Amino acid sequence: MRYSKLKSCTIIGLNPHLIDVEVDHDKRSIIHDIDIVGLGDTAVKESKKRIKSAVRNSGYDLPTGKMVVNLAPGDLRKEGSLLDLPIALGIMRTVGIIKRDMSKVFAIGELGLDGSVKPVKGVLPILLYLKEKKMFDLKVLIPKGNENEVFMTEGLEIYSVENLIDTITFLNGDTVKEPLKPIEVDSTRREDYELDFSEVKGQLMARRAAEIAAAGMHNLLMKGPPGSGKSMIARRIPTILPPMTEKEMLEVTKIYSVVGLVDEKNPIVTRRPFRSPHHTSSAVSIIGGGNDPKPGEISLAHNGILFLDELPEFRRDVLEALRQPMEDGEVTISRARMSVTYPASFMFVGAQNPCPCGHFGDPKIQCRCTPYDIYRYNKKISGPILDRIDVFVELRSIEYEEYRSRVQSESSREIRMRVMRAWEMQKDRFRKEKVNFNSKMNSKQIRKYCGLTGEAERMFERGVRSFKLSGRGMDKILKLSRTIADLDGVERIDSTHVAEAFQFRHRPMEEILSI
Repeated sequence: MRYSKLKSCTIIGLNPHLIDVEVDHDKRSIIHDIDIVGLGDTAVKESKKRIKSAVRNSGYDLPTGKMVVNLAPGDLRKEGSLLDLPIALGIMRTVGIIKRDMSKVFAIGELGLDGSVKPVKGVLPILLYLKEKKMFDLKVLIPKGNENEVFMTEGLEIYSVENLIDTITFLNGDTVKEPLKPIEVDSTRREDYELDFSEVKGQLMARRAAEIAAAGMHNLLMKGPPGSGKSMIARRIPTILPPMTEKEMLEVTKIYSVVGLVDEKNPIVTRRPFRSPHHTSSAVSIIGGGNDPKPGEISLAHNGILFLDELPEFRRDVLEALRQPMEDGEVTISRARMSVTYPASFMFVGAQNPCPCGHFGDPKIQCRCTPYDIYRYNKKISGPILDRIDVFVELRSIEYEEYRSRVQSESSREIRMRVMRAWEMQKDRFRKEKVNFNSKMNSKQIRKYCGLTGEAERMFERGVRSFKLSGRGMDKILKLSRTIADLDGVERIDSTHVAEAFQFRHRPMEEILSI
């Protein structure tokens, strides 16, 4: 047998692409080598060295002659080490070690030098892709270390393999394996959090702001002196968000699978992501990218929260790069060779001090900053970024009486119940729309769903004229009012909802310094 063929896959961005692994054996060639063609990256080109050692240490001998391995289509770039196993199996079939036809075999896996099959990244999106394409006639081979990622793959014939010998004997029919049973995603599962809002003392305004932001997935910015509880509140926001749906779990797990962040024991991501990158992070690590584009923090925060602490300390180019993803819910990274799009629908939460020393406006500690220092510090966050934030809240230093109070604060469970009811109202409201939350409404939807009572209309007009709001500013107030009304369980926006929405409006630093 001089020629063999089987199927495998490569991933570009989050999208799997089916490829054919073709092997041709020229016995007459005086060159004894394996030549891999088809636009493979460095990991693919190095696979021949791993394959030679794996075959030899598994007790097999490669015959003389030249092996040509073609990864088709030839104009599609192939990345990673997941092609080791299919290339090795194609060679074994070509030289006659594997006796059976391989045209209906699909394989992925990295080979160790001892012949073991090591786990690889991106198994879940690959399996879901095969199911979507209804490729139920394939015999799918995956590493044993990835068998916990077999979610929602009914109809596929999937087998896990431990090493090269195990794989070859199975394909030759010398051993019998049972197909893996798909693992069902438990969308009703509830995660217990170690953190709880009942631990937050005082800060009623900030707690209310966090609840409103969570109810409509509005972007939130908290400003206050050091130790006032900004980070404490931000880290407890996931505890008041409703659990992820089955669809959301799979979306997030696919991203984490591609990056290689899935837990082997609990590979399905059931908690809403909470990502908190350090302020020294680069634009590539936050947004995604690189020579071979990979997801960044904003994609890892998909369906969850991206928390940027010490917001003005982040580099200007990093913050400016957030503008488009915050608006569109996705990010497209273009390179000369390819363009990939990653989902990035997250709730943005930022925290910052009011000034470089952190004590501007603090009645207890005198601020040491000049007005210019304060202005320059706050100007690090540009207008377009502030324009994409719906909820602004200022925190103050906690008083001794609040800290030592025995009064139990409202728990995360109680707040989450109200947030869940608000989400249900939005789900019912937008069932025929392309948006899921009030924060994502466009101008047409705002006019349709943000009906005001007569008193609310008059209050809205007075607020707009007083604050000199732009068109986008007016939209933000109406969307926020809609969410506050949802928390109250009413369909018509009242004056109290509009008044509270104006409370959380951003005040320019020039206005604050003039007070």
